[in-house]
Amino acid sequence: MTDWIFPPASLPSLPVVGQDRRFPVRRILCVGQNYAAHAREMGADPDRAPPFFFAKPGDALVSDGADPVYPGETKDLHHEVELVCAIGPNGGIAGWAVGCDLTRRDLQAAAKANGRPWDASKGFDQSAPCGPLTLGSLPDPQGKIALSVNGVVRQSSRLSDMIWSPDEILVEAGKLWALMPGDLIFTGTPEGVGPLVPGDRAEATVDGLSPLIFTVQPRVGS
Repeated sequence: MTDWIFPPASLPSLPVVGQDRRFPVRRILCVGQNYAAHAREMGADPDRAPPFFFAKPGDALVSDGADPVYPGETKDLHHEVELVCAIGPNGGIAGWAVGCDLTRRDLQAAAKANGRPWDASKGFDQSAPCGPLTLGSLPDPQGKIALSVNGVVRQSSRLSDMIWSPDEILVEAGKLWALMPGDLIFTGTPEGVGPLVPGDRAEATVDGLSPLIFTVQPRVGS
């Protein structure tokens, strides 16, 4: 039996729709600018160049209906609805969920301007809200992906608008990492990303999957 200096943190995990079992989360990889219209709104060329990736730690996950807290050191927190694929024991896609890549956009802009890494803008605490996992194949590859804030639609597109499909993303990610069971891949966001403030209620949906609903909580003492 291992004698720890202090008790290790609990393993992040997602509930599985229709089951009592849970999906253990190892790490989170994210694809940038995988919808042409979003690439344009971010000032990039949407031609089919190889996808690029960034990462979030597994413990950035927010699950089971929990609400993320508005992070510190930003005045411009943005929502990015995403289809999430989960890597299973055989190395393929075991299931799917709706996720939201929360982004400190002002920190990201400053990092880009100075040629610095994006970690503080993307991989912060509670930056990866995610809905329950649905095992099996994607219900509708042509399905709608959308996000509303306080009942007003901000993002709305089709999964078929992806530049790189989930299966292609898996191949490209596998060239850079040894993908393992428990890895989550956020597959990119459509156009319409925008700000969130404390008290905002976000509802993110992908046809055929359980929705992701959360309310941004204020920081304690703010």
